[in-house]
Amino acid sequence: MLRRLYDWTMSLAEHRHALWALAAVSFIEASVFPIPPDVLMIPMILAAPHRAWLIALVATLASVLGGVLGYGIGAFFFESLGQPILESLGKADSMEAFNSRFNGVGFWAVLIAGITPFPFKVITIMSGWTAMPLATFIVTSVIARAFRFFVVAALLRTFGAPVREFIERRLGLVFTLFVLLLAGGFFLVKYL
Repeated sequence: MLRRLYDWTMSLAEHRHALWALAAVSFIEASVFPIPPDVLMIPMILAAPHRAWLIALVATLASVLGGVLGYGIGAFFFESLGQPILESLGKADSMEAFNSRFNGVGFWAVLIAGITPFPFKVITIMSGWTAMPLATFIVTSVIARAFRFFVVAALLRTFGAPVREFIERRLGLVFTLFVLLLAGGFFLVKYL
């Protein structure tokens, strides 16, 4: 089953509409969707390494635009949309304390969340809720997301064939490690 899912993802990554799918996933991940765009971006780059920079650019731009949507949710719809999202992530109790400290370190919070596996949507919503200056939010988001996606693109473009061979030979191990990293990210969100 895992092999079929991998083969399907690789075929989707080679599909002519794959960039649009990546843009959609990157956009909604930055505000509400729990799955990171890397899930689609990595096989896309492995399938077409010559398009690595374009793929990273699409992921970056769509993610930043989705981050602006998350910012808007926090700024204008926090009580009806943002708060339930944060409550589902276990962050409802710490919102007030976070609000008072956030804008002092907001640049770093956006930068760290944009680069690491920490769910970016939490920071996008909180940035809007705490009224972080929109320009600061956008500039920091561009820096963080571009850094993350272009580093992944550079690594996969440089080491793509061996990485793809490694993944295909050890698919079960790679999938297990990915699930552990994803679960660890959710654990950090819930308990930090």
